[in-house]
Amino acid sequence: MRGAAFFDLDRTLLRRSSSLALAAPFRRRGLINRRALLRAALWQALFVARGASAEAVRRAAEEGLGVLRGMTPDELRELVAEALEPVLRPLVYREPVVLARGHQERGEPVFIVSAALQEIVDELARDLAFDGAIGTVAEVAGGRYTGRTLHARHAVGKADAVRELAAAEGLDLAASTAYSDSHTDLPFLEAVGHPVAVNPDRGLRRIAAERGWPVLRFRTAHAA
Repeated sequence: MRGAAFFDLDRTLLRRSSSLALAAPFRRRGLINRRALLRAALWQALFVARGASAEAVRRAAEEGLGVLRGMTPDELRELVAEALEPVLRPLVYREPVVLARGHQERGEPVFIVSAALQEIVDELARDLAFDGAIGTVAEVAGGRYTGRTLHARHAVGKADAVRELAAAEGLDLAASTAYSDSHTDLPFLEAVGHPVAVNPDRGLRRIAAERGWPVLRFRTAHAA
């Protein structure tokens, strides 16, 4: 069995929230109004300044799904693909991409694991040449999003998804590495043998110090 590497997305692989970064393209498509866009900007400021609780992440994810109600998965994939170059790529840190390539060279597949929607993380994983992605799965009925969640990928849900993937792919979690910035990802980090704190919030910084976990600082834009 081989190990793998799992990268959280927001503030680990990207320097800000992917879903909130997509708020402006969503508004241009008429999916959200100016008030929702301003609320997203305020949420981003609080997220950066204080980190986010598991409940806040869950609430933000549910609000995001409400925006998608009536949209088709293909329409979302098209929107994300169009936003990759102008919006998402400039947010990618160089350091985790270099780390991911190192894991791949050692025969370890690399995955994005995020509370962001599956369609969003799939596009990013493809663009960054990762081996796959785990994201929140939204309910689809009649070919359109209902605004409800089928499988949420935050807190314990993120860790459970990693275990399911490891069982399906024959991966050794004890030999695997996980990277995250948030204390709310503690179950995710504890699921592997090599947890790494990246740009940690206050809670994760304390936990990492207590447990002797490595702490990394990502600062460089991938395009630099």
